[in-house]
Amino acid sequence: MEMLTAIRNSAVGLSIFAVITSGAIALTQVSTKDKILANEREARAKALYEIVPRESIDNNLLEDTYTVNAPTLTASEEPVDAFLARRDGKVVTVILPVVAPDGYTGKIKMIVGINADESIAGVRVLAHKETPGLGDKVELKKSEWVLNFNGQHYEGDEDPSWAVKKDGGRFDQFTGATITPRAIVNATGRAIHYFREHKTALLENKEKLIQQPAGAE
Repeated sequence: MEMLTAIRNSAVGLSIFAVITSGAIALTQVSTKDKILANEREARAKALYEIVPRESIDNNLLEDTYTVNAPTLTASEEPVDAFLARRDGKVVTVILPVVAPDGYTGKIKMIVGINADESIAGVRVLAHKETPGLGDKVELKKSEWVLNFNGQHYEGDEDPSWAVKKDGGRFDQFTGATITPRAIVNATGRAIHYFREHKTALLENKEKLIQQPAGAE
């Protein structure tokens, strides 16, 4: 009987410990998830206003959005929000979420700001897993390479100069690392093509959702 009582007490103790441990893990996961989401929102807001300074527009970028479905830009079938920058009520810049699927070590999440005249307002990388000391130079805090997009135009339907210099283009690559900048340049070019195709809808908000079939160019 004493042995059965001891076993029963041990089982109860283990059960209580398991419940407490599971609860602690769940709380940690929830709090960690919330912190990650908050950090992502903060990073996105910072990047948005680096592309379009607050003082240059008269709306809230984070609240003025436009839903698009663009698999060739985001590598996903899920709708995403484009951000609209307005001045005197008119859209002057559209910031598109873009994913470069062909980074050296995986997908590169970024945003591309395009002005109404089709010039680039700015490009920022939000998340990546590129090689430290090489590919991570696409981050503004690591180098100013990404600023080379500012004011650039994509000439015509096909612009051979819209490439890294190793491929005969106008953009520098990094010493010992070409794949990462090439992926960023190509992804930015796709964003410009998308903007051109949907320019009227984006600037005048004539549709609630811009659809783009998977695989469309």
